[in-house]
Amino acid sequence: MITTVLAFLFTLGVLVVIHEYGHYRVAVACGVKVLRFSVGFGRVLWRRQSAPDATEFVVCALPLGGYVRMLDEREGEVAPADLDRTFNRKPLLSRAAIVAAGPVANLLLAVVLYAAAHWIGIAEPQAVLGAPVAGSLAERAGLRSGDWVKAVAGTPEEWQDVQSLVDLRWQVTQAALQGRSLQLQVTDRDGRAARTLMLDLSGLGGAEVDAALARKIGLGGAYSEPVLGEVKAGGPAAQAGLLKGDRVRSVDGSAVADAQTLRERIRASVRDGKAAPQQWLVERAGRSLQIDITARVQRDGEATVGRIDAFVGEPPAMVTVRHGPIEGLQQGLIRTWDVSALTVKMMGRMLVGQASLKNLSGPLTIADYAGQSVAQGLPYYLGFLALVSVSLGVLNLLPLPMLDGGHLMYYIFEGATGRPVSDLWLARLQRGGIAVLLTMMSVALFNDLARLLGLN
Repeated sequence: MITTVLAFLFTLGVLVVIHEYGHYRVAVACGVKVLRFSVGFGRVLWRRQSAPDATEFVVCALPLGGYVRMLDEREGEVAPADLDRTFNRKPLLSRAAIVAAGPVANLLLAVVLYAAAHWIGIAEPQAVLGAPVAGSLAERAGLRSGDWVKAVAGTPEEWQDVQSLVDLRWQVTQAALQGRSLQLQVTDRDGRAARTLMLDLSGLGGAEVDAALARKIGLGGAYSEPVLGEVKAGGPAAQAGLLKGDRVRSVDGSAVADAQTLRERIRASVRDGKAAPQQWLVERAGRSLQIDITARVQRDGEATVGRIDAFVGEPPAMVTVRHGPIEGLQQGLIRTWDVSALTVKMMGRMLVGQASLKNLSGPLTIADYAGQSVAQGLPYYLGFLALVSVSLGVLNLLPLPMLDGGHLMYYIFEGATGRPVSDLWLARLQRGGIAVLLTMMSVALFNDLARLLGLN
């Protein structure tokens, strides 16, 4: 819990400082006097000002944002000597550059963070798949347990190597949201028996990136051998005589392809609240054994499933995805662009009702993911930080009053008409923008609570 809170606060701190520093740095470069650089809102906890006429740097009690306050005649009287340093008297392009600098800083930070994660190297499961979901697109395409996806392509001329299972899932998700099919170059686990398959995602219409979409596509998880790990004393597995290292070949005469298949058979052994006995064919030290086992019944949400109190499956094969300085930076640029485009596309779909508002996440989800990524290691946390930085940059570029994108829209109007937006319309647009932002925040918070309570 403490790790999650600290990771969340650090994430917010870094992203807010970078965002506001973008505004601050460009404002200074354009000759605007910056009065205050604030991280957070509310009561001031820390303050530093090198001279009475210098910028005041503060850290405040509520760390959910920040701001840069610039000298502006619209906010109070300005000494004649400082008139040429006011924001409102600067040329239109200078004001637009100052406003755009915050989101741009977040996007540049994401490029650096993604690049750093690639430079360090990320341990990810190899793109060797477990059994696909029954009846799914992956099963109909011909994917089987143990298939190794080596490359993907939207067209025959666009083949891209698949570096890991994470990379494969990213490529498949993008194709599903774009409504296009994906070709797969596949071999067996030993890299032999190459073949090309077509994963038909064209009619999927991925309105929501969630578990339901993943089940429709049906890619198996990382392949894991159906071998037992630690066996809990006194549990069904121990009582049946199963041992750590036992390899399960079949259940009730039906072959077991991988650990995921075995787990599903165990879960499905419970019918009408009662566990049916199963006969397992087990390989142990080169010998084959017939073992009868009856799982215990356990509630899992609204369903009842079987449990044997043993760890099922070996750790999947891993690969370290690492790039050199130039290639890592290129990958950072590509991933930032892809995530930005995907974010804009999902926001557009939510706006027209083609995607669910359940995709909106708030601070509770961000905090949870921050803690999980820290536990996984530095590269994963850097990737998470980059993802949130992209989201913050794109969100702030939306043409909504109160956001940087809204101010840029004012400047586009001013550039097109030769006059600024009137004070009356500014007030109306501000009220509308506040209403939209409060609605978005309420939906995001509701989604967070629904996820935490298991309602989503």
